[in-house]
Amino acid sequence: MKALMPATIRAPFARYSHGIEVPPGRGLIATSGQLGIAPDGHVPEGVEAQAALCFGNIEAILAEAGADRTSVIRLNAFVTDRAHMAGYMTARDAWLAEVSPPPASTLMIVTGFTRPEFLVEIEVLAVR
Repeated sequence: MKALMPATIRAPFARYSHGIEVPPGRGLIATSGQLGIAPDGHVPEGVEAQAALCFGNIEAILAEAGADRTSVIRLNAFVTDRAHMAGYMTARDAWLAEVSPPPASTLMIVTGFTRPEFLVEIEVLAVR
């Protein structure tokens, strides 16, 4: 994969690429949005813990397709308040610490999810 980082536009605000070029012949993997809920139904408190669980769920989905976090080309994340941005970004940056180039990324603030205890939802596009 190749990072698309034109010198003619402002550098990214954080650890992400403005765009990613996918080489020919790669298969596309799309995940549904993952919420911070464990298999036993437990929802941890705090956005960082929920985001870490979301990324763990995404890792399991990617593994089922024969891929891993280095295969991610785009992250879309949604948080319920600006106050949750830092915790989400801490979890995201930890998950992507060894990934180069980092994927393209979008973070949106939304009014809520299906249950009020959910603070973050994350979906990815990846290639195999």
